[in-house]
Amino acid sequence: SYDGVKKIIITENGAAFPDDLIDNKVIDENRKNYLQDYIHQVHKAQQDNLPVHGYFVWSFLDNFEWAEGYHHRFGLVHVDYKTQHRTIKKSGKWYQSFLQ
Repeated sequence: SYDGVKKIIITENGAAFPDDLIDNKVIDENRKNYLQDYIHQVHKAQQDNLPVHGYFVWSFLDNFEWAEGYHHRFGLVHVDYKTQHRTIKKSGKWYQSFLQ
């Protein structure tokens, strides 16, 4: 183990960027790049024998953030708060492909 740490699980990791729904698409390239870079570092830590056993993206859906309300969006899926319509963002499609 690493300094007594037996298991590391990253339970919330994500980034808020302005997301625009245009033609029923959200092209959130910055979030996709952020996730790719972060997951690459998680994999590097595992290769360096650090006990990283889990990783969770924050968040699956855009949601209410206690400190920021509905202004910042973290989700892999865009939520229209008025209609509740959901649209998978580019980052969500990338993450789906990555997991497969």
